[in-house]
Amino acid sequence: MSQTLPDIRQTKVLKAPISKVWEAVSTAEGISSWFMPNDFQPVVGHEFHLEAGPFGQSPCKVTVIDPPNRVSFNWGKDWTLTFELKELPEGGTEFTLIHGGWDAEKVTEFNQPHTQVREIMANGWSGIGNKLAQFIEG
Repeated sequence: MSQTLPDIRQTKVLKAPISKVWEAVSTAEGISSWFMPNDFQPVVGHEFHLEAGPFGQSPCKVTVIDPPNRVSFNWGKDWTLTFELKELPEGGTEFTLIHGGWDAEKVTEFNQPHTQVREIMANGWSGIGNKLAQFIEG
């Protein structure tokens, strides 16, 4: 029986209008500037790749495009990545990243246990969130 691990959830308030943040999370150029090079298109069902450096090309498939609030895609064989945006009344945008699909019984394509990779990714997402903030708030 599989043992589901909690999603990685990270929320950050960005000092930028939702339209600017949407552009950064829903276009290939935007995603490349703070995450990884890719051939993303904001079309449900579009299959694309993230250029994951030493790990090569990771296959992905767009599952949700809900402008300007939500982008979601399958990543690799097990994961789902979601970017949620919420316009704040006082200005700015709340950005939430959700990385799901973790299972204590599974290993990645590179034979690393999910339990181990999840910890590494949770730390990595903090740095990536900071890169997004720098890109957006420039």
